[in-house]
Amino acid sequence: MPRVAKKNGKLLVPQPSNEAVYYVRVSSAEQEEEGYSIPAQVKAAQAYAAAHGLTVVREFVDVETAKKAGRKQFQEMMTFLKKSRTCRTLIVEKTDRLYRNLKDWVELDELISERDLAIHLYKESTVLTRDARSHDKFIHGIKVLMARSYIDNLSEEVRKGMTEKAEQGHYPGAAPVGYLNNPITRQIDLDPTRAPIVRRLFELYAAGQYSLSDLKKVAANEGLTNNLRSHQPLGTSALHRMLDNPIYVGKFRWKEKLYDGKHTPLITPEVFNRCQAIMHGRNGGIYQDRSFAFTGLLTCGYCGCAITAQVKKEKYTYYHCTGGKGPCPNRHSYIREERLETQLDGFVAALRMDERVFETLRLGLKSSHDDEREYHKQAVTNLQARESRLSNRLAQLYVDKLDGVVRAEDYPTLKERFEAELDDVRKQLQAHQQADRRYLDYGVQLLELAQTAYSSYSRRSRLEKRRFLEFVLSNSLLDDGKLTPVYRQPFDLIASAAAMSQKGGRLDPSDPAFLSEEYPRRESNPSYHLERVVS
Repeated sequence: MPRVAKKNGKLLVPQPSNEAVYYVRVSSAEQEEEGYSIPAQVKAAQAYAAAHGLTVVREFVDVETAKKAGRKQFQEMMTFLKKSRTCRTLIVEKTDRLYRNLKDWVELDELISERDLAIHLYKESTVLTRDARSHDKFIHGIKVLMARSYIDNLSEEVRKGMTEKAEQGHYPGAAPVGYLNNPITRQIDLDPTRAPIVRRLFELYAAGQYSLSDLKKVAANEGLTNNLRSHQPLGTSALHRMLDNPIYVGKFRWKEKLYDGKHTPLITPEVFNRCQAIMHGRNGGIYQDRSFAFTGLLTCGYCGCAITAQVKKEKYTYYHCTGGKGPCPNRHSYIREERLETQLDGFVAALRMDERVFETLRLGLKSSHDDEREYHKQAVTNLQARESRLSNRLAQLYVDKLDGVVRAEDYPTLKERFEAELDDVRKQLQAHQQADRRYLDYGVQLLELAQTAYSSYSRRSRLEKRRFLEFVLSNSLLDDGKLTPVYRQPFDLIASAAAMSQKGGRLDPSDPAFLSEEYPRRESNPSYHLERVVS
Protein backbone atom coordinates (compact mmCIF):
# COMPACT_ATOMS: atom_id res chain seq x y z
CA MET A 1 0.00 0.00 0.00
CA PRO A 2 1.35 3.52 -0.78
CA ARG A 3 2.30 5.64 2.18
CA VAL A 4 -0.10 8.42 3.17
CA ALA A 5 1.64 11.59 4.42
CA LYS A 6 0.35 13.63 7.36
CA LYS A 7 0.71 17.30 8.27
CA ASN A 8 -0.51 18.73 11.58
CA GLY A 9 -2.34 15.46 12.19
CA LYS A 10 -4.28 15.74 8.93
CA LEU A 11 -4.03 13.32 6.03
CA LEU A 12 -2.55 14.71 2.84
CA VAL A 13 -4.43 13.10 -0.01
CA PRO A 14 -2.13 12.84 -3.07
CA GLN A 15 -3.42 14.66 -6.11
CA PRO A 16 -3.59 12.87 -9.45
CA SER A 17 -0.47 13.50 -11.54
CA ASN A 18 -0.43 14.15 -15.29
CA GLU A 19 3.20 13.02 -15.63
CA ALA A 20 3.85 10.28 -18.15
CA VAL A 21 6.61 8.40 -19.91
CA TYR A 22 6.51 6.73 -23.28
CA TYR A 23 8.34 3.66 -24.53
CA VAL A 24 9.15 2.90 -28.17
CA ARG A 25 10.97 -0.08 -29.63
CA VAL A 26 12.18 -1.59 -32.89
CA SER A 27 13.45 -5.13 -33.08
CA SER A 28 16.79 -4.54 -34.83
CA ALA A 29 19.45 -1.92 -35.44
CA GLU A 30 18.71 -2.32 -39.13
CA GLN A 31 15.17 -1.05 -38.60
CA GLU A 32 16.54 1.95 -36.73
CA GLU A 33 18.94 2.83 -39.54
CA GLU A 34 16.15 2.61 -42.05
CA GLY A 35 13.96 4.81 -39.86
CA TYR A 36 11.41 2.04 -39.89
CA SER A 37 9.29 2.87 -36.87
CA ILE A 38 11.03 4.90 -34.13
CA PRO A 39 10.09 8.37 -35.49
CA ALA A 40 6.53 7.27 -36.15
CA GLN A 41 6.15 5.84 -32.65
CA VAL A 42 7.64 8.95 -31.02
CA LYS A 43 5.40 11.28 -33.00
CA ALA A 44 2.29 9.24 -32.21
CA ALA A 45 3.14 8.98 -28.50
CA GLN A 46 3.72 12.73 -28.21
CA ALA A 47 0.46 13.48 -30.02
CA TYR A 48 -1.43 11.08 -27.75
CA ALA A 49 0.06 12.69 -24.63
CA ALA A 50 -0.88 16.18 -25.83
CA ALA A 51 -4.42 15.12 -26.69
CA HIS A 52 -4.95 13.63 -23.22
CA GLY A 53 -3.35 16.41 -21.20
CA LEU A 54 -0.32 14.35 -20.19
CA THR A 55 3.15 15.81 -19.63
CA VAL A 56 5.95 13.55 -20.88
CA VAL A 57 8.83 13.61 -18.39
CA ARG A 58 10.97 10.81 -19.83
CA GLU A 59 11.26 8.84 -23.06
CA PHE A 60 12.73 5.36 -23.41
CA VAL A 61 13.86 3.90 -26.75
CA ASP A 62 15.07 0.32 -27.31
CA VAL A 63 16.58 -1.02 -30.53
CA GLU A 64 16.84 -4.75 -29.85
CA THR A 65 14.74 -7.88 -29.65
CA ALA A 66 12.15 -8.30 -26.92
CA LYS A 67 12.41 -12.07 -27.13
CA LYS A 68 14.42 -12.04 -23.92
CA ALA A 69 13.96 -9.89 -20.86
CA GLY A 70 16.78 -7.49 -20.02
CA ARG A 71 16.38 -4.70 -22.60
CA LYS A 72 18.45 -1.78 -21.36
CA GLN A 73 15.96 1.06 -21.82
CA PHE A 74 13.06 -1.11 -20.69
CA GLN A 75 14.86 -1.89 -17.44
CA GLU A 76 15.73 1.79 -16.94
CA MET A 77 12.06 2.62 -17.43
CA MET A 78 11.03 0.00 -14.88
CA THR A 79 13.51 1.42 -12.35
CA PHE A 80 12.21 4.94 -12.97
CA LEU A 81 8.55 3.93 -12.56
CA LYS A 82 9.31 2.04 -9.35
CA LYS A 83 11.14 5.02 -7.81
CA SER A 84 8.96 7.87 -9.08
CA ARG A 85 6.38 9.20 -6.63
CA THR A 86 4.42 11.17 -9.21
CA CYS A 87 4.63 9.45 -12.60
CA ARG A 88 1.93 6.80 -12.96
CA THR A 89 1.30 6.74 -16.71
CA LEU A 90 3.07 4.75 -19.44
CA ILE A 91 2.31 5.38 -23.11
CA VAL A 92 3.18 2.74 -25.71
CA GLU A 93 1.98 1.90 -29.20
CA LYS A 94 0.65 -1.62 -28.57
CA THR A 95 1.17 -4.86 -26.69
CA ASP A 96 3.97 -6.28 -28.82
CA ARG A 97 6.02 -3.09 -28.60
CA LEU A 98 5.98 -3.23 -24.84
CA TYR A 99 6.86 -6.86 -24.19
CA ARG A 100 7.06 -10.21 -25.88
CA ASN A 101 7.78 -12.33 -22.81
CA LEU A 102 5.82 -13.05 -19.66
CA LYS A 103 8.50 -11.94 -17.20
CA ASP A 104 8.12 -8.34 -18.40
CA TRP A 105 4.34 -8.66 -18.18
CA VAL A 106 4.49 -9.82 -14.56
CA GLU A 107 6.74 -6.87 -13.62
CA LEU A 108 4.36 -4.37 -15.17
CA ASP A 109 1.31 -6.14 -13.81
CA GLU A 110 2.77 -5.69 -10.31
CA LEU A 111 3.20 -1.97 -10.95
CA ILE A 112 -0.42 -1.76 -12.10
CA SER A 113 -1.73 -3.43 -8.94
CA GLU A 114 0.76 -2.08 -6.38
CA ARG A 115 1.67 1.39 -7.70
CA ASP A 116 -1.53 2.20 -9.61
CA LEU A 117 0.28 2.43 -12.95
CA ALA A 118 -1.85 3.12 -16.04
CA ILE A 119 -0.64 1.70 -19.36
CA HIS A 120 -2.06 3.46 -22.43
CA LEU A 121 -1.90 1.23 -25.53
CA TYR A 122 -2.95 3.95 -27.94
CA LYS A 123 -3.04 1.89 -31.12
CA GLU A 124 -5.30 -0.67 -29.41
CA SER A 125 -7.47 2.04 -27.80
CA THR A 126 -6.93 0.35 -24.42
CA VAL A 127 -5.96 1.70 -21.00
CA LEU A 128 -4.86 -0.92 -18.48
CA THR A 129 -5.30 0.13 -14.86
CA ARG A 130 -5.96 -1.53 -11.53
CA ASP A 131 -9.68 -0.84 -12.04
CA ALA A 132 -9.81 -1.55 -15.78
CA ARG A 133 -12.70 -3.51 -17.22
CA SER A 134 -12.26 -7.24 -16.83
CA HIS A 135 -12.89 -7.57 -20.57
CA ASP A 136 -9.81 -5.43 -21.32
CA LYS A 137 -7.70 -7.44 -18.89
CA PHE A 138 -8.93 -10.65 -20.46
CA ILE A 139 -8.13 -9.61 -24.03
CA HIS A 140 -4.78 -8.17 -22.99
CA GLY A 141 -3.83 -11.38 -21.20
CA ILE A 142 -4.61 -13.42 -24.28
CA LYS A 143 -2.50 -11.12 -26.46
CA VAL A 144 0.54 -11.47 -24.23
CA LEU A 145 0.15 -15.23 -24.03
CA MET A 146 -0.10 -15.50 -27.80
CA ALA A 147 2.90 -13.20 -28.27
CA ARG A 148 4.85 -15.60 -26.09
CA SER A 149 3.51 -18.49 -28.15
CA TYR A 150 4.88 -16.95 -31.36
CA ILE A 151 8.35 -16.61 -29.83
CA ASP A 152 8.19 -20.16 -28.47
CA ASN A 153 7.20 -21.48 -31.89
CA LEU A 154 10.01 -19.53 -33.53
CA SER A 155 12.49 -20.92 -31.01
CA GLU A 156 11.19 -24.41 -31.66
CA GLU A 157 11.81 -24.02 -35.37
CA VAL A 158 15.39 -22.94 -34.61
CA ARG A 159 15.80 -26.01 -32.39
CA LYS A 160 14.49 -28.16 -35.24
CA GLY A 161 17.26 -26.73 -37.43
CA MET A 162 19.83 -27.66 -34.80
CA THR A 163 18.42 -31.18 -34.58
CA GLU A 164 18.64 -31.46 -38.35
CA LYS A 165 22.29 -30.39 -38.12
CA ALA A 166 22.88 -33.07 -35.47
CA GLU A 167 21.31 -35.72 -37.70
CA GLN A 168 23.81 -34.74 -40.41
CA GLY A 169 26.64 -35.50 -37.97
CA HIS A 170 27.58 -31.92 -37.07
CA TYR A 171 27.58 -30.91 -33.40
CA PRO A 172 25.13 -27.96 -33.12
CA GLY A 173 26.28 -26.54 -29.77
CA ALA A 174 29.24 -24.66 -28.33
CA ALA A 175 32.47 -26.59 -28.76
CA PRO A 176 33.58 -28.50 -25.65
CA VAL A 177 37.02 -28.09 -24.11
CA GLY A 178 39.61 -29.28 -26.64
CA TYR A 179 37.59 -28.22 -29.70
CA LEU A 180 36.86 -24.91 -31.45
CA ASN A 181 33.75 -23.76 -33.33
CA ASN A 182 34.62 -23.05 -36.97
CA PRO A 183 32.56 -19.99 -38.07
CA ILE A 184 33.06 -20.83 -41.75
CA THR A 185 32.17 -24.53 -41.86
CA ARG A 186 29.83 -24.30 -38.81
CA GLN A 187 31.48 -27.44 -37.45
CA ILE A 188 33.91 -28.14 -34.60
CA ASP A 189 37.68 -28.53 -35.12
CA LEU A 190 40.42 -29.75 -32.80
CA ASP A 191 41.98 -26.97 -30.73
CA PRO A 192 45.72 -27.26 -31.51
CA THR A 193 46.70 -25.86 -28.10
CA ARG A 194 44.17 -27.45 -25.72
CA ALA A 195 43.40 -30.76 -27.46
CA PRO A 196 46.73 -32.40 -26.47
CA ILE A 197 46.10 -31.47 -22.80
CA VAL A 198 42.61 -32.97 -22.86
CA ARG A 199 43.93 -36.15 -24.52
CA ARG A 200 46.55 -36.49 -21.78
CA LEU A 201 43.90 -36.13 -19.05
CA PHE A 202 41.91 -38.97 -20.58
CA GLU A 203 44.98 -41.19 -20.80
CA LEU A 204 46.03 -40.48 -17.21
CA TYR A 205 42.57 -41.30 -15.89
CA ALA A 206 42.30 -44.43 -18.06
CA ALA A 207 45.57 -45.71 -16.56
CA GLY A 208 43.77 -45.95 -13.22
CA GLN A 209 46.43 -44.11 -11.21
CA TYR A 210 44.81 -40.66 -11.12
CA SER A 211 41.67 -39.56 -9.31
CA LEU A 212 39.52 -36.63 -10.44
CA SER A 213 41.21 -34.49 -7.76
CA ASP A 214 44.61 -35.42 -9.21
CA LEU A 215 43.43 -34.56 -12.72
CA LYS A 216 42.17 -31.22 -11.44
CA LYS A 217 45.70 -30.33 -10.32
CA VAL A 218 47.19 -31.48 -13.63
CA ALA A 219 44.67 -29.39 -15.60
CA ALA A 220 45.40 -26.34 -13.43
CA ASN A 221 49.17 -26.73 -13.91
CA GLU A 222 48.64 -26.93 -17.68
CA GLY A 223 46.49 -23.77 -17.61
CA LEU A 224 43.39 -25.57 -18.91
CA THR A 225 40.23 -23.54 -18.24
CA ASN A 226 36.48 -24.01 -18.82
CA ASN A 227 36.60 -22.01 -22.06
CA LEU A 228 38.91 -19.72 -24.02
CA ARG A 229 37.55 -16.53 -22.44
CA SER A 230 37.50 -17.80 -18.88
CA HIS A 231 40.35 -17.90 -16.39
CA GLN A 232 38.43 -20.29 -14.17
CA PRO A 233 40.18 -23.68 -13.90
CA LEU A 234 38.32 -26.92 -14.52
CA GLY A 235 36.55 -28.19 -11.41
CA THR A 236 35.94 -31.80 -10.43
CA SER A 237 32.37 -31.84 -11.81
CA ALA A 238 33.54 -30.32 -15.12
CA LEU A 239 36.21 -33.00 -15.42
CA HIS A 240 33.64 -35.70 -14.67
CA ARG A 241 31.37 -34.39 -17.46
CA MET A 242 34.33 -34.20 -19.84
CA LEU A 243 35.44 -37.79 -19.19
CA ASP A 244 31.85 -38.95 -19.65
CA ASN A 245 31.32 -37.07 -22.92
CA PRO A 246 31.35 -39.29 -26.05
CA ILE A 247 32.13 -36.29 -28.26
CA TYR A 248 35.83 -36.96 -27.68
CA VAL A 249 35.53 -40.37 -29.32
CA GLY A 250 33.64 -39.14 -32.38
CA LYS A 251 30.05 -39.28 -31.15
CA PHE A 252 27.85 -36.73 -29.38
CA ARG A 253 24.61 -36.51 -27.42
CA TRP A 254 21.91 -34.11 -28.51
CA LYS A 255 18.41 -34.03 -27.04
CA GLU A 256 19.01 -37.34 -25.24
CA LYS A 257 20.00 -39.07 -28.48
CA LEU A 258 23.45 -40.32 -29.48
CA TYR A 259 24.72 -39.32 -32.94
CA ASP A 260 27.75 -40.34 -34.99
CA GLY A 261 29.75 -37.16 -35.48
CA LYS A 262 31.76 -36.12 -38.52
CA HIS A 263 34.33 -34.27 -36.41
CA THR A 264 37.81 -35.62 -35.68
CA PRO A 265 37.95 -37.85 -32.56
CA LEU A 266 40.36 -36.79 -29.84
CA ILE A 267 40.87 -40.21 -28.19
CA THR A 268 40.43 -43.86 -29.10
CA PRO A 269 37.35 -45.89 -28.13
CA GLU A 270 39.57 -48.07 -25.92
CA VAL A 271 40.71 -45.10 -23.80
CA PHE A 272 37.16 -43.78 -23.51
CA ASN A 273 35.76 -47.18 -22.50
CA ARG A 274 38.41 -47.60 -19.79
CA CYS A 275 37.49 -44.17 -18.39
CA GLN A 276 33.83 -45.17 -18.36
CA ALA A 277 34.55 -48.45 -16.58
CA ILE A 278 36.57 -46.68 -13.89
CA MET A 279 34.01 -43.93 -13.31
CA HIS A 280 30.88 -46.04 -13.29
CA GLY A 281 32.52 -48.91 -11.45
CA ARG A 282 32.86 -46.58 -8.46
CA ASN A 283 29.20 -45.65 -8.41
CA GLY A 284 26.89 -46.90 -5.66
CA GLY A 285 23.70 -48.86 -6.07
CA ILE A 286 20.83 -48.02 -8.34
CA TYR A 287 18.22 -45.64 -6.91
CA GLN A 288 14.67 -46.47 -7.84
CA ASP A 289 11.97 -43.86 -7.59
CA ARG A 290 8.24 -44.26 -7.79
CA SER A 291 6.21 -41.82 -9.84
CA PHE A 292 2.99 -40.39 -8.41
CA ALA A 293 0.35 -38.80 -10.60
CA PHE A 294 -0.05 -35.42 -8.88
CA THR A 295 3.25 -34.62 -7.10
CA GLY A 296 4.90 -31.46 -8.38
CA LEU A 297 1.53 -29.79 -9.00
CA LEU A 298 0.72 -28.91 -5.39
CA THR A 299 2.10 -26.67 -2.64
CA CYS A 300 1.27 -26.64 1.06
CA GLY A 301 -1.13 -23.80 1.75
CA TYR A 302 0.26 -23.38 5.28
CA CYS A 303 4.07 -23.38 4.95
CA GLY A 304 4.67 -23.32 1.19
CA CYS A 305 6.57 -26.62 1.03
CA ALA A 306 6.04 -29.19 -1.70
CA ILE A 307 3.38 -31.86 -1.42
CA THR A 308 4.70 -35.41 -1.50
CA ALA A 309 2.98 -38.81 -1.67
CA GLN A 310 3.41 -42.23 -0.18
CA VAL A 311 1.78 -45.64 -0.43
CA LYS A 312 0.18 -47.24 2.60
CA LYS A 313 -0.91 -50.85 2.96
CA GLU A 314 0.74 -51.38 -0.43
CA LYS A 315 -2.30 -50.08 -2.35
CA TYR A 316 -3.52 -46.68 -1.04
CA THR A 317 -1.75 -43.48 -2.11
CA TYR A 318 -1.84 -40.49 0.25
CA TYR A 319 -0.58 -36.92 -0.27
CA HIS A 320 0.76 -34.62 2.47
CA CYS A 321 3.19 -31.75 3.13
CA THR A 322 6.90 -32.62 3.20
CA GLY A 323 7.39 -30.41 6.29
CA GLY A 324 10.70 -29.24 4.89
CA LYS A 325 10.55 -25.87 6.66
CA GLY A 326 9.83 -27.23 10.12
CA PRO A 327 6.67 -28.22 12.01
CA CYS A 328 3.56 -27.92 9.83
CA PRO A 329 -0.01 -28.99 10.68
CA ASN A 330 -0.34 -30.39 7.16
CA ARG A 331 2.65 -32.68 7.70
CA HIS A 332 0.32 -35.28 9.21
CA SER A 333 -2.81 -34.22 7.32
CA TYR A 334 -3.23 -36.89 4.66
CA ILE A 335 -5.56 -36.87 1.64
CA ARG A 336 -6.33 -39.94 -0.46
CA GLU A 337 -5.41 -39.74 -4.14
CA GLU A 338 -9.01 -40.46 -5.17
CA ARG A 339 -10.32 -37.49 -3.16
CA LEU A 340 -7.59 -35.25 -4.51
CA GLU A 341 -8.39 -36.35 -8.06
CA THR A 342 -12.07 -35.46 -7.55
CA GLN A 343 -11.13 -31.91 -6.53
CA LEU A 344 -8.78 -31.54 -9.51
CA ASP A 345 -11.53 -32.81 -11.81
CA GLY A 346 -13.76 -30.03 -10.48
CA PHE A 347 -11.20 -27.35 -11.31
CA VAL A 348 -11.03 -28.53 -14.92
CA ALA A 349 -14.82 -28.64 -15.08
CA ALA A 350 -14.84 -24.99 -13.95
CA LEU A 351 -13.29 -24.03 -17.30
CA ARG A 352 -16.43 -24.90 -19.24
CA MET A 353 -17.73 -21.76 -20.92
CA ASP A 354 -21.03 -20.58 -22.27
CA GLU A 355 -21.29 -18.99 -25.70
CA ARG A 356 -20.71 -15.45 -24.41
CA VAL A 357 -17.36 -16.40 -22.87
CA PHE A 358 -16.43 -18.35 -25.98
CA GLU A 359 -17.21 -15.36 -28.20
CA THR A 360 -15.07 -13.07 -26.03
CA LEU A 361 -12.14 -15.46 -26.30
CA ARG A 362 -12.61 -15.76 -30.06
CA LEU A 363 -12.54 -11.98 -30.50
CA GLY A 364 -9.44 -11.75 -28.31
CA LEU A 365 -7.61 -14.31 -30.41
CA LYS A 366 -8.64 -12.57 -33.61
CA SER A 367 -7.27 -9.26 -32.34
CA SER A 368 -4.10 -10.98 -31.19
CA HIS A 369 -3.69 -12.66 -34.57
CA ASP A 370 -3.90 -9.30 -36.34
CA ASP A 371 -1.02 -8.02 -34.20
CA GLU A 372 1.05 -11.14 -34.77
CA ARG A 373 0.48 -10.97 -38.53
CA GLU A 374 1.89 -7.44 -38.55
CA TYR A 375 4.91 -8.52 -36.50
CA HIS A 376 5.41 -11.55 -38.77
CA LYS A 377 5.16 -9.41 -41.90
CA GLN A 378 7.77 -6.94 -40.63
CA ALA A 379 10.18 -9.71 -39.64
CA VAL A 380 9.84 -11.49 -42.98
CA THR A 381 10.26 -8.22 -44.93
CA ASN A 382 13.52 -7.46 -43.13
CA LEU A 383 14.87 -10.97 -43.68
CA GLN A 384 13.93 -10.87 -47.36
CA ALA A 385 15.82 -7.57 -47.69
CA ARG A 386 18.90 -9.16 -46.08
CA GLU A 387 18.57 -12.17 -48.38
CA SER A 388 18.51 -9.88 -51.41
CA ARG A 389 21.56 -7.92 -50.24
CA LEU A 390 23.57 -11.07 -49.57
CA SER A 391 22.64 -12.54 -52.96
CA ASN A 392 23.80 -9.32 -54.63
CA ARG A 393 27.04 -9.39 -52.65
CA LEU A 394 27.73 -12.94 -53.84
CA ALA A 395 27.11 -11.95 -57.44
CA GLN A 396 29.28 -8.83 -57.09
CA LEU A 397 32.02 -10.84 -55.39
CA TYR A 398 32.40 -12.98 -58.49
CA VAL A 399 32.59 -9.88 -60.70
CA ASP A 400 35.19 -8.35 -58.36
CA LYS A 401 37.25 -11.52 -58.66
CA LEU A 402 37.16 -11.33 -62.47
CA ASP A 403 38.10 -7.63 -62.36
CA GLY A 404 40.96 -8.24 -59.95
CA VAL A 405 39.38 -6.23 -57.12
CA VAL A 406 39.31 -9.39 -54.96
CA ARG A 407 42.37 -11.64 -54.96
CA ALA A 408 41.79 -15.15 -56.28
CA GLU A 409 43.13 -16.72 -53.06
CA ASP A 410 40.67 -14.67 -50.95
CA TYR A 411 37.64 -15.47 -53.08
CA PRO A 412 36.81 -18.99 -51.68
CA THR A 413 36.86 -17.77 -48.05
CA LEU A 414 34.70 -14.72 -48.78
CA LYS A 415 32.31 -16.76 -50.90
CA GLU A 416 31.93 -19.38 -48.15
CA ARG A 417 31.25 -16.69 -45.53
CA PHE A 418 28.55 -14.97 -47.61
CA GLU A 419 26.95 -18.32 -48.47
CA ALA A 420 26.86 -19.27 -44.78
CA GLU A 421 25.19 -15.95 -43.90
CA LEU A 422 22.71 -16.40 -46.73
CA ASP A 423 21.92 -19.92 -45.52
CA ASP A 424 21.27 -18.58 -42.01
CA VAL A 425 18.89 -15.92 -43.32
CA ARG A 426 16.96 -18.47 -45.37
CA LYS A 427 16.64 -20.75 -42.35
CA GLN A 428 15.30 -17.82 -40.31
CA LEU A 429 12.77 -17.09 -43.04
CA GLN A 430 11.64 -20.70 -42.98
CA ALA A 431 11.44 -20.60 -39.18
CA HIS A 432 9.17 -17.53 -39.28
CA GLN A 433 6.90 -19.19 -41.81
CA GLN A 434 6.61 -22.31 -39.63
CA ALA A 435 6.14 -20.24 -36.46
CA ASP A 436 3.31 -18.29 -38.07
CA ARG A 437 1.50 -21.48 -39.03
CA ARG A 438 2.08 -22.97 -35.58
CA TYR A 439 0.77 -19.78 -34.01
CA LEU A 440 -2.51 -20.20 -35.84
CA ASP A 441 -2.65 -23.87 -34.85
CA TYR A 442 -2.08 -22.92 -31.21
CA GLY A 443 -4.87 -20.37 -31.27
CA VAL A 444 -7.31 -22.93 -32.63
CA GLN A 445 -6.17 -25.50 -30.05
CA LEU A 446 -6.67 -23.01 -27.22
CA LEU A 447 -10.22 -22.30 -28.33
CA GLU A 448 -11.02 -25.98 -28.65
CA LEU A 449 -9.42 -26.73 -25.30
CA ALA A 450 -11.44 -24.05 -23.53
CA GLN A 451 -14.66 -25.43 -24.99
CA THR A 452 -14.05 -29.15 -24.54
CA ALA A 453 -11.63 -29.19 -21.59
CA TYR A 454 -13.58 -31.36 -19.20
CA SER A 455 -15.03 -33.85 -21.66
CA SER A 456 -11.58 -34.68 -23.05
CA TYR A 457 -9.91 -34.59 -19.63
CA SER A 458 -12.34 -36.92 -17.89
CA ARG A 459 -11.56 -39.78 -20.28
CA ARG A 460 -7.83 -39.75 -19.54
CA SER A 461 -5.72 -41.86 -17.20
CA ARG A 462 -4.22 -40.22 -14.10
CA LEU A 463 -0.82 -39.75 -15.70
CA GLU A 464 -2.46 -38.27 -18.80
CA LYS A 465 -4.51 -36.00 -16.54
CA ARG A 466 -1.28 -34.84 -14.93
CA ARG A 467 0.10 -33.64 -18.28
CA PHE A 468 -3.12 -31.75 -18.89
CA LEU A 469 -3.08 -30.24 -15.38
CA GLU A 470 0.52 -29.05 -15.83
CA PHE A 471 -0.72 -26.95 -18.74
CA VAL A 472 -3.71 -25.52 -16.87
CA LEU A 473 -2.63 -25.28 -13.21
CA SER A 474 0.48 -24.20 -11.32
CA ASN A 475 1.37 -24.81 -7.66
CA SER A 476 -2.21 -25.14 -6.44
CA LEU A 477 -2.55 -24.91 -2.65
CA LEU A 478 -3.42 -27.89 -0.43
CA ASP A 479 -4.41 -27.06 3.15
CA ASP A 480 -6.00 -29.56 5.55
CA GLY A 481 -7.34 -31.69 2.72
CA LYS A 482 -8.86 -28.77 0.77
CA LEU A 483 -7.34 -27.78 -2.54
CA THR A 484 -7.38 -24.21 -3.90
CA PRO A 485 -6.60 -23.93 -7.63
CA VAL A 486 -3.98 -21.59 -9.07
CA TYR A 487 -4.65 -21.37 -12.79
CA ARG A 488 -2.09 -20.47 -15.42
CA GLN A 489 -2.85 -17.62 -17.81
CA PRO A 490 -5.24 -17.32 -19.56
CA PHE A 491 -7.13 -20.11 -17.80
CA ASP A 492 -7.41 -17.94 -14.65
CA LEU A 493 -9.48 -15.49 -16.68
CA ILE A 494 -11.49 -18.23 -18.34
CA ALA A 495 -12.35 -19.80 -14.97
CA SER A 496 -13.40 -16.43 -13.54
CA ALA A 497 -15.51 -15.60 -16.58
CA ALA A 498 -17.13 -19.05 -16.50
CA ALA A 499 -17.89 -18.62 -12.77
CA MET A 500 -19.53 -15.24 -13.41
CA SER A 501 -21.68 -16.59 -16.22
CA GLN A 502 -22.77 -19.57 -14.12
CA LYS A 503 -23.86 -17.18 -11.36
CA GLY A 504 -25.93 -15.24 -13.85
CA GLY A 505 -23.51 -12.31 -13.97
CA ARG A 506 -22.53 -10.39 -17.07
CA LEU A 507 -19.34 -11.25 -18.92
CA ASP A 508 -18.09 -7.70 -19.31
CA PRO A 509 -18.69 -6.00 -15.95
CA SER A 510 -16.69 -3.42 -14.10
CA ASP A 511 -17.41 -5.49 -11.02
CA PRO A 512 -14.04 -6.54 -9.52
CA ALA A 513 -15.67 -9.83 -8.52
CA PHE A 514 -14.89 -10.96 -12.06
CA LEU A 515 -11.33 -11.55 -10.89
CA SER A 516 -12.21 -12.51 -7.35
CA GLU A 517 -10.04 -14.34 -4.85
CA GLU A 518 -12.10 -17.46 -5.56
CA TYR A 519 -9.70 -18.16 -8.42
CA PRO A 520 -6.20 -16.89 -7.50
CA ARG A 521 -4.49 -15.33 -10.50
CA ARG A 522 -0.85 -15.25 -9.48
CA GLU A 523 1.35 -18.30 -9.32
CA SER A 524 2.99 -18.88 -5.96
CA ASN A 525 6.37 -18.98 -7.70
CA PRO A 526 5.90 -17.22 -11.04
CA SER A 527 9.57 -16.63 -11.80
CA TYR A 528 10.12 -20.39 -11.90
CA HIS A 529 7.08 -21.38 -13.94
CA LEU A 530 6.64 -18.55 -16.45
CA GLU A 531 8.79 -20.18 -19.11
CA ARG A 532 6.69 -23.35 -18.94
CA VAL A 533 3.34 -21.70 -19.68
CA VAL A 534 3.37 -22.72 -23.34
CA SER A 535 5.11 -26.01 -24.01
